[in-house]
Amino acid sequence: MLRIEVVNPDRDQLGEGPLWDVTEQALYWIDSYGPAVHRLETSGRRTSWPLPEHVGSIALRLGGGAVCSLQSGFHALDFETGAVTLLAQASPPNPRTRINDGKVDRQGRFVAGAMDYEERDPICTLYRLDADARVTQLDDGIVCSNGPCWSLDGTTLYFADTSKRLIYAYDYETATGSVSNRRIFVDFAAMEFPGFPDGATVDAEDCLWSCEVYRGRLLRFRPDGTLDRVVGLPVESATSIMFGGPDLDIAYVTSMAREVRGVPPREAEAGMLFAVHGLGVRGVPEPRFAG
Repeated sequence: MLRIEVVNPDRDQLGEGPLWDVTEQALYWIDSYGPAVHRLETSGRRTSWPLPEHVGSIALRLGGGAVCSLQSGFHALDFETGAVTLLAQASPPNPRTRINDGKVDRQGRFVAGAMDYEERDPICTLYRLDADARVTQLDDGIVCSNGPCWSLDGTTLYFADTSKRLIYAYDYETATGSVSNRRIFVDFAAMEFPGFPDGATVDAEDCLWSCEVYRGRLLRFRPDGTLDRVVGLPVESATSIMFGGPDLDIAYVTSMAREVRGVPPREAEAGMLFAVHGLGVRGVPEPRFAG
């Protein structure tokens, strides 16, 4: 039976990037505008780390701590001390943009793209951060980067440009981390979806789950791009999804409480973290950054 519960009642300004770590059996997520990283353990203990800049995404590192995509570049976060240190700048500083959503590929590389704060112009880039802190440009002409994730075999990279209402698919070279053959995987406008594609993940059946922001739905797509399932959520401002829990069968969903174009969210629960039980599918373990 489908059941949705509030996991964390605090209201994030822009909750994003839920990340379940199978080793720690703990859930991480961020408040992009907090800005902060949060961790919730199975015991119920919650820990938070403040950050010096807006944060778009995080990934755990093999050697401990996390890598964070901040406005000025990729940074390391030390969970013991709270120290934040620059690993690499992605591009010259630009007050109009920041690095946004990102995830780690099966080989331990971190892929993240930038977004235009005004969500208007295609002035942003998709990047790959290698273990040696080298940054490579994968694509450009992007307005608002979101939802990077991979097919189970790692050879297809999915990626959303939220403002264009498109989810793309790329051929992904697992040996090098290069991309080619970009094509439209899902066109929200053509399919007459009212919302926009935001955070995403791939489940153990190789289907993609996209969080439809401003409409409050989870959309599941088969590998051929056909719509397989629609799940309604308690808030329209839902932003991202990740499977977790001991059996990887709980969908954790973030949301935002901030105003959008001067309009506050309608629901009192906006900005809270949710757990969706009973979907009948499982996720896959999230890799750690090799650097």
